[in-house]
Amino acid sequence: MSVLLDPTSEQSPTLRPRLERPDALDGLTIGILDIAKARGDVFLKRLGERLAERGVAFKHYAKPTNTRPAPLPLQQQIATEVNLVIEGLSD
Repeated sequence: MSVLLDPTSEQSPTLRPRLERPDALDGLTIGILDIAKARGDVFLKRLGERLAERGVAFKHYAKPTNTRPAPLPLQQQIATEVNLVIEGLSD
């Protein structure tokens, strides 16, 4: 069993089941979330290029700051527009 830690400083941790990975990306739309860390945008831009080369649909999103969770409206937008999310970190 894997344990995933939430870095958002929850006051009372919530157990969440890990979602199953899809067998393939065909027909899915991937969200690419830039969390506003230095040079993360460079990596995510290249990732988008690689996905496009493979014909995978994707959408870019960006948090306004890396010091806070994504604003609720952004979270809701992502949840309604894509099937899975790749979030880029860079330090």
